[in-house]
Amino acid sequence: MDWAACPERADAECATVRMPINWQKPRGEKFDLAVARRKATDPRKRIGVLVINPGGPGGSGVDFALGAEQFFSEEVRARFDIIGFDPRGVARSQPVKCSLDVVQRQPSLFPANQREFDALAAYNRELAADCRAHTGPIFDYVDTKSVVRDIDALRVALGERKINYFGVSYGTRIGQQYAEEFGRNLRAMVIDSNMDPSAKIAQFGATAAATAEDSFTEFVRWCERTTSCALHGKDVAKWWDELLLRADRGEVHDPSEPSRVITSQEITNAAFGTFYGPDWALLASALASLDVPATPRPAVVGTEYVENPFTSVFCQDWDFRVRDHREVAGLVATANRLAPHMRGSVLGHATTIGCIGLPKPPNPQHRLNITDAPKILMLNAVHDPATSIDWAVSAHRQSRDTTVLVTYEGWGHGVYPRSDCTKGISDTYLTTLRTPRDGTRCAAVEPPVGPAIASTGLPRPTGPFPGVPGWMK
Repeated sequence: MDWAACPERADAECATVRMPINWQKPRGEKFDLAVARRKATDPRKRIGVLVINPGGPGGSGVDFALGAEQFFSEEVRARFDIIGFDPRGVARSQPVKCSLDVVQRQPSLFPANQREFDALAAYNRELAADCRAHTGPIFDYVDTKSVVRDIDALRVALGERKINYFGVSYGTRIGQQYAEEFGRNLRAMVIDSNMDPSAKIAQFGATAAATAEDSFTEFVRWCERTTSCALHGKDVAKWWDELLLRADRGEVHDPSEPSRVITSQEITNAAFGTFYGPDWALLASALASLDVPATPRPAVVGTEYVENPFTSVFCQDWDFRVRDHREVAGLVATANRLAPHMRGSVLGHATTIGCIGLPKPPNPQHRLNITDAPKILMLNAVHDPATSIDWAVSAHRQSRDTTVLVTYEGWGHGVYPRSDCTKGISDTYLTTLRTPRDGTRCAAVEPPVGPAIASTGLPRPTGPFPGVPGWMK
């Protein structure tokens, strides 16, 4: 690897590694996998490399590495070379690109009848064809199975016999599959905020809805006990429901642009995004002033294309293929029953609807089968809005012989930096390989009043379309 100073910061090194687009044809067409390295700050105590991924799918591991000091402890940075990579189809690694006008033509994600269902399926196929045309052959090979092959090739390029891995959110899906296929090449692995790699479509949507509703309930409880909450003293749940009904009638307007009507879906999307932090104070103030963040409108910035990897990756990793409008209606009804205030989970619904009409996936979900890996540390928050504690419990149950689950009893998406307990357990494991007792729990720490996502150092999550947390253009 030909390392050189990264354009973004001189104290980090960047390089690329040539990888085959199709691992079944390793001598075929190649692409450049972008990699960043932050060398161990105490070379005398260096243990090895820590390969990291922030999730998504679509998050930039290069960006994660460039800002490593905002997330990882001084101890971890002293002992490991932090290695971040942009997975195939993401950011600097031949990103999935789609025409802006096609992305903006997305129809309603809630088809009212079979005709609208068929139109949505046709749109999904049109978008996929457009993205394939502008991305190139790699569009059909952005599945996680291909990503883990890239990681192991990266291990070889780095000259390492074994690697350490730290993945957050969708990065846990990558870690789980790497452990299945290349567990013998692992020294240690931390997977934080876990996907359930075996989840079927109905279970996935129902669990996503329940965990979104749980996060809303926690927000309401925070307002009840916190005098600085802008909605303190109100029946927040009732007030919220009335706000959504007003939005359904077209009666809620953007204070900064009074002519623009704010929809109930924009309100629930914005609230869901704040739960990642959680940024409860920001949400309460926004709701109280009706200054609800509008769905971002992607602007043309010197190009007619936007990067849009989320759905491309997800639909190659999950066999979520809704057959008709009747099935959609059933899934929506279940989600609304489980999440009456949040009206389901925007993330759970979008990931399901985005795969309608697309071909079967090359790397579908399956029960975990880890047979040749060291002990793996799993972390998950009880009140995570995006990756349910139920998913973590299920993934742990499937891999009980090789995983240890630590539960954080607090809130938000991403556990490692939340408390001295979560960070201390993880750091001890990474540096000494000592695992805590399975079932260990870390007490909740009250979230800061302010931009909590920024305080964790975790890059903003990526989402499937504008309005869902972290959508990137």
